[in-house]
Amino acid sequence: MNKVLFFAHLRDAVGKEFLMLDASGKTVAELKEDLSNTYHLPKMDTVMTAVNEEFAPDVVIIEDGDEIAFIPPVSGG
Repeated sequence: MNKVLFFAHLRDAVGKEFLMLDASGKTVAELKEDLSNTYHLPKMDTVMTAVNEEFAPDVVIIEDGDEIAFIPPVSGG
């Protein structure tokens, strides 16, 4: 199982701070696509991803037990 964390507007769209699901064997890109389709998440292509607290590109393959966090770009001033 994998813990998938959501921040900012993604958390609002999913309605939860995190989900527990089996994403092992998928790439980060595949997980983004699955979640986007299931929860109608906007602009997942601009979201940064961390796997086990390290930023990860879309080609990283998720392993059982990995923690994945999706962090949308932040602007401020």
